[in-house]
Amino acid sequence: MIPEVLEKWHGLLESRDVTVLDALLADDATMYSPVVHTPQVGKTITKMYLMGAMMVIGNEHFRYLREVYNDDFAVLEFETKIDGKTVNGVDMISWNSDNKITEFKVMIRPLQGINAVHKAMGEALTSFKGGA
Repeated sequence: MIPEVLEKWHGLLESRDVTVLDALLADDATMYSPVVHTPQVGKTITKMYLMGAMMVIGNEHFRYLREVYNDDFAVLEFETKIDGKTVNGVDMISWNSDNKITEFKVMIRPLQGINAVHKAMGEALTSFKGGA
């Protein structure tokens, strides 16, 4: 049976309703980006990075290929295209007993994919900060 957190995550990706992140993320959630050296700690910054990832990575080409999970951790392998480049990666998601995401780590390959994500995420995050 798929964990509740993953059901909500998939629902969010389908609906594109980022307000769901408010209830899905723990206050101390930490985001590990494939292009930022330091962990991004806190619900607000994690939400911002996930919103950017939905715009950049979660485009019309995005699809999960396989998922492995247990009671509080999941690895979701994905594929997408960015600027004509095929990008493969994994989302590693941890959650607490309240079914709130505590850690979200994204790993991507190949190098050209990382570079494309880096450029597009920079633009997306700048647009969020500019609008704040």
